Amino acid sequence: MADPHGFLKHARQEPAKRPVDERLGDWDEVYAALDGGEREQQVRTQAARCMDCGVPFCHSSSAGCPLGNLIPEWNDLVRRGRWDEAGERLHATNNFPEFTGRLCPAPCEAGCVVALSPRAGGAVAIKRVEQTIADIGWERGSVVPVTATAPTGRSVAVVGSGPAGLAAAQQLTRAGHEVTVYERDDRLGGLLRYGIPEFKMEKKVLDRRLVQMRAEGTRFVTGCEVGVDLTVDELRSRHDAVVLAVGALRGRDADVPGRELTGVHLAMEHLVQANRECEGDGPAVITAAGKHVVIIGGGDTGADCLGTAHRQGAASVLQLDQYPEPPGERDEARSPWPTWPLILRTYPAHDEGGERRYEVAVEEFVGDEDGHVRAVRLRRVQVGRDADGRRQVVPVGDEVEEFPCDLALFAIGFEGVERMPLLDGLGLTLSPRGSIGCGADWQTSQPGVFVCGDAHRGASLVVWAIAEGRSVAAAVDAHLTGGSQLPAPVHPTALPLAVV
Repeated sequence: MADPHGFLKHARQEPAKRPVDERLGDWDEVYAALDGGEREQQVRTQAARCMDCGVPFCHSSSAGCPLGNLIPEWNDLVRRGRWDEAGERLHATNNFPEFTGRLCPAPCEAGCVVALSPRAGGAVAIKRVEQTIADIGWERGSVVPVTATAPTGRSVAVVGSGPAGLAAAQQLTRAGHEVTVYERDDRLGGLLRYGIPEFKMEKKVLDRRLVQMRAEGTRFVTGCEVGVDLTVDELRSRHDAVVLAVGALRGRDADVPGRELTGVHLAMEHLVQANRECEGDGPAVITAAGKHVVIIGGGDTGADCLGTAHRQGAASVLQLDQYPEPPGERDEARSPWPTWPLILRTYPAHDEGGERRYEVAVEEFVGDEDGHVRAVRLRRVQVGRDADGRRQVVPVGDEVEEFPCDLALFAIGFEGVERMPLLDGLGLTLSPRGSIGCGADWQTSQPGVFVCGDAHRGASLVVWAIAEGRSVAAAVDAHLTGGSQLPAPVHPTALPLAVV
């Protein structure tokens, strides 16, 4: 059993980051690499802080991990140095722990019982333990292809190769189905490839998992937009079922005076080009090099733009947020444990430079005589609700500040699934929130067509994408064979209490 006093004997220790000057000179991951012995000892100590509490909220889908990761079990295995068994336990619930260990904001830690005690010094470092288990598994060669025991003779198409599509494909392949993943981009991975910067997850981490999936039998087709390069009729005739994992990539924009100026872009336009440059596709056209950059939006995507701008050599970076600066600690009245706390979140990119401003909004982009943005005018605002409960942003006072701006990036979220010929060909319409609806069996209004991930729930966390991919795989397997033994960690109607 776990050490019930571990969290009292050991303090929480964050992984060390590389020096700022060093990491700004490359695109490698932010965290410092330790030698095997030191890393294993540090992480074993961190895992020993888990007390295996009676009600582990950390793996509750409503407040912790939607995958249902058996966190206390693999924490104790790590504490005892049984890394291979910990890896088996971790992979039993999570297809891609090396992704979640790097990218997930860890709602499991927000629900950790140890975090309740001021004496404990913070939650168990679950995310760090998870990533280390996964990485050690790859290094030791214990992560190997898992092949089906017998083919079913059924064929499934998965449209989209992000985390939801990949999870669904891997589960269905292992169940014995012939699975083909169709990706419209030239490389696989979706936002994992072209949305997540290299300094958060090096793409070799993604590539090695794709090698495993190919060895298991999953087939991949890139550069193929279903509905254009492959008709919907051809898709349906080739496959017995279709899984839509097309993401929710329609970026949210804003109707601000001067929005049409050159140099004002959506965040993904910037991030995709930067990632393509890291892939060797040539210099990015949209670059922060030598420019005064203004990022509108204070979330994950804004932080990704911030770190990217630093590495491209921005002259200055200003990040804007319409909301007040969050508190440094959980406010039990507003976000009680074990829900996701509303607190100030500082990313490694913020340690690298730049300025953050709160309760401000762009009043106007100012252009030069050539039609290129040269400045941004800001005004203080207050976010509230109108009589009907709708969000509204109200200007406060008449003062307007002007800041230099050569590149402006909107990182204010996504509005849902992109409108595409695929949906028209299938006869599917989007919900008012821009998602594709489904029934309790993950099936859309079209028989044999299923949906999962951001396309179903809206832009969300990588861990929710994987959970929905695993769940839709169980539904498809049952649809094709009459029953399934695949795990289904979440229901289509499941909503997290920990909204990020």
